[in-house]
Amino acid sequence: MTDPQTGAKRRAAIEAADRVESGTIVGLGTGSTAAFVVEEIARRLRAGEIARILGIPTSVATQRLAEGLGIPLSTLDEHPVVDLTIDGADEVDPDGQLIKGLGGALLREKMVATASRRMVVVVDASKLVDRLGTRSPLPVEVVTFASGAHAAAIRALGAEPTLRRTPAGQPYRTDEGHVILECRFANGIADPHAVQAALRSRPGVVETGLFLDLRPDVIVGRVP
Repeated sequence: MTDPQTGAKRRAAIEAADRVESGTIVGLGTGSTAAFVVEEIARRLRAGEIARILGIPTSVATQRLAEGLGIPLSTLDEHPVVDLTIDGADEVDPDGQLIKGLGGALLREKMVATASRRMVVVVDASKLVDRLGTRSPLPVEVVTFASGAHAAAIRALGAEPTLRRTPAGQPYRTDEGHVILECRFANGIADPHAVQAALRSRPGVVETGLFLDLRPDVIVGRVP
């Protein structure tokens, strides 16, 4: 039996898939909600409801899922402009600013999102927040060399960093071989743009999970 939250995600994913038109380049997001979107796009391709779709996956996991479902794939190298990207989010504030990356794919997700003409974000109601950083930690992807050297600077921004680990206790590695610092802000992020600028200015910081000023369409799946 499907739990109510999963049902809400699936309904929102189906609504998002309605935005996919034949002959377009579609960014395929990463995570549980985005997986429902990929499955729905594949179903519509098989049914002949849409055609000539090329997907740009945002992670190895999404690439494998899409390949297994028969979605033709391409890359940003071959198609540097994406018509539409559909992805999930870990937090969405009232202005449509996002935190993403708890699934570990924030770098590729941001590259695809910023290459997109339109972005649709699919979430359940639990991801809606008044201030970013109040529900989820901010993922920060850093190179492995001296990854702990960022701790003092992150604490100066008001957050406590923790190295993400696998269930086996090993450092989590992204698809690009980097590690992730999960940064928890006790009172949320008062100025996301300032935090983004401060973190991105540090050598060794590859990317942050702050997805700002993308102006996505947000589809919220709600429990009936």
